[in-house]
Amino acid sequence: MKGAITKRWWHNCVVYQIYPRSFNDSNGDGLGDIQGIINKLDHIQALGANIIWLSPVNQSPMDDNGYDISDYYKIAPEYGTMDDMELLIVEAKKRDIKILMDLVVNHTSDEHPWFVESKSSLDNPKRDWYIWKDPKPDGSEPNNWESFFTPKAWELDAASKQYYLHLFSKKQPDLNWANPEVRAAIHDVLHFWLKKGIGGFRMDVINMIGKPSDFPDATIFDEGVAGWEHWANNLLCHQYLREIDEKVLSHYDVMTVAETPFTTTLDGRYYSHPDRHEVSMIFHFEHMSIDREEHNAVRKPFDLVEYKEIMTRWQNDLYQKGWNSLYWSNHDQPRTVSRFGSDCKEYRSISAKMLGTLTHMMSGTPYVYQGEEIGMTNKIFTDISQFNDLMAKFHYQKILASGRSAQQAIDFLNYFSRDHARLPMQWDNGINAGFTTGTPWLALNNNQAVVNAQAEREDENSIFHYYRKLIALRKSALYGEVITYGQYQLLDQDDADVYAYQRSYNGKTLLIICNFTQQSLTRHYNGEIKQLILNNYQNNPRALSSLSLAPYQALILDISDK
Repeated sequence: MKGAITKRWWHNCVVYQIYPRSFNDSNGDGLGDIQGIINKLDHIQALGANIIWLSPVNQSPMDDNGYDISDYYKIAPEYGTMDDMELLIVEAKKRDIKILMDLVVNHTSDEHPWFVESKSSLDNPKRDWYIWKDPKPDGSEPNNWESFFTPKAWELDAASKQYYLHLFSKKQPDLNWANPEVRAAIHDVLHFWLKKGIGGFRMDVINMIGKPSDFPDATIFDEGVAGWEHWANNLLCHQYLREIDEKVLSHYDVMTVAETPFTTTLDGRYYSHPDRHEVSMIFHFEHMSIDREEHNAVRKPFDLVEYKEIMTRWQNDLYQKGWNSLYWSNHDQPRTVSRFGSDCKEYRSISAKMLGTLTHMMSGTPYVYQGEEIGMTNKIFTDISQFNDLMAKFHYQKILASGRSAQQAIDFLNYFSRDHARLPMQWDNGINAGFTTGTPWLALNNNQAVVNAQAEREDENSIFHYYRKLIALRKSALYGEVITYGQYQLLDQDDADVYAYQRSYNGKTLLIICNFTQQSLTRHYNGEIKQLILNNYQNNPRALSSLSLAPYQALILDISDK
């Protein structure tokens, strides 16, 4: 096919994300660890995922649960040792699983030796490794940029009377990527880990590394953190990524995924078209903002028509011009089934299967976040003291400052807090859901009697086994190519209750139908059912001309002409 993307090993892979702190504790200290991950590799292998994205396990003071790295060459002691990490790589390889490390290089911890040196004096050789600026004449911050975790993106150092930039916590100072010594040091870090045999990197907020040299004031205040129009997705970022590819990535056969907030589909093509030599794919966030106003911390109703428009645009605009990442959740998002499906007893399993069907049948690489495959749900928090996440605490204060009540703030966080995804994994119905024999670092949800991995694996009709079937389809000889490389076509774009689309490739056509409601519906489609491929109910669909859909029903149908 003219203009077709060259096939790569990771195109039909499925990625399983592990948040190490909450996955599995092997030594009873209440924190998940690397040996705990090794002990559960068979669970991931049984699911069918063949890449693990590992959230940071590097040495860190854990101000942001590991996304504040103090040594890129060491493992955090609470997670284990370098020997443990090397064993994980080996044991995963035995199961045909590659490890994707989390690369956090927009910023470091303020306890990283680089920053300790940088802060020590104005003339220290590493002063320019971070972004230091003089105050304005009135002593205020160099500009009006905001941080994701604090109202201002600048912190004053009393000793030097200069401000340093931090787009996140004040304990996460931004590196100065304009300094070639910084870039060379990061290149060395990548080589170090790739030589250990990992399969690539997930690049944390990598689209923020290019800071404009004049640091102008923000002018956009209603679409996220003020200042993003200057430091997100600029030409410098693309230049630095191409340099990473030239100096490092081109020497290995690896996969990279860039976390890139504030992106359009055109940005997606710039980043992921293979001829540009930047990254394999990106995480965009457009669909993650569909039910909330991030800047104002306000919940909005979920609009399926708007969601379809977003996903369709990404499917079509990147087709043979880049590559999509497909996800409902990760460590930064609440639980999928509570947010977009139903976590009530009657529909939790059915709606979780429906949601998985929708994304796994699209073009791109699917991501499964730990616990998603067993239908883990949001927890109900009653007080701000129960939250651990820095962003949750910041949003709480922001909501109070806007004049809303403490209960309104808790209500918002009960929908959107990142803590929901970070609750410990529920392995069985035992003490602490089998996560730890000690005291868990974050209190578990209280529904492990119903929601746990052991029960899911033992039930052939479970979410876990349904996900296994979805993943197996992507790798199958019969349907793998149409799922991986097929063209996407949306049907009935204005249908506010049902998401239906087709995938077509080399004479095969699949029809995917997902009912997003708790109502029984009837829909009418063209074509003839040649084969029922997968159904989250036991009933058999008949004619497409008058198709009955049960609540949250999902169907994958072969309607090929041949």
